Amino acid sequence: MNRFFIDKENISEELITIEGEDVKHIRDVIRLKEGDKIEISSEGILYICEISIIEKKKVIAKILHRESGDHEPPISIILYQGLPKSSKMDFIIQKATEIGVKEIYPIKTKRTVVKIDNKKKEKNKIDRWNKISEEAAKQSKRDYIPKVKSILSFKEMIKLLEDEENILVPYENEKTTSMKDVLKDFSNKKVHIIIGPEGGFEEEEIDELEDIGSKIVSLGPRILRTETAGLVALSILLYELGDM
Repeated sequence: MNRFFIDKENISEELITIEGEDVKHIRDVIRLKEGDKIEISSEGILYICEISIIEKKKVIAKILHRESGDHEPPISIILYQGLPKSSKMDFIIQKATEIGVKEIYPIKTKRTVVKIDNKKKEKNKIDRWNKISEEAAKQSKRDYIPKVKSILSFKEMIKLLEDEENILVPYENEKTTSMKDVLKDFSNKKVHIIIGPEGGFEEEEIDELEDIGSKIVSLGPRILRTETAGLVALSILLYELGDM
């Protein structure tokens, strides 16, 4: 069944109202009909529904069954991704959503090449990245849509994380400490993963990350691209602590 995400205010005891772009998708793209069944997710609750009415601007679905969603990892993973060039961020967001990340912060570091020099351009990118996240969440049948947040500078990220625990930083110059070595000491259900851009982190950035308690780890003897490193780290984390 196709899955859609709906705000709670559109859900009554027996019916769910679908509005916006999903109506066109249902009617004109996947061409569902009245009587077809769909899945609707809202705030971690999964509704199995049957389409009752398809109109130009809304779709009404009857609730057949509801249950708690079971497609989320048991840990909350926040990804801080150094801004990469070209369309690599699209790929990272799509795959990180499929794997199970909860939130994504794009970050600017000293070696970041990409320049997003005005608020309108940044807003357009964030809006597009959130659409990519939503589509990936639908495809992978997540119970929540991971949120892509506003772009942070390195200093802003440090300030945001200075009182947090469980911060992982894969770094190509770290040769001995693996993720498995440090994960056994992680105590709560929230983990932060920080990935550098093309070219990696400056040494002074690593020093600042260590100063706030980050664990600097190796992902193995090979140098991984920025669009690969985060996905490998997410996969290892969920294998060791989660549901892979």
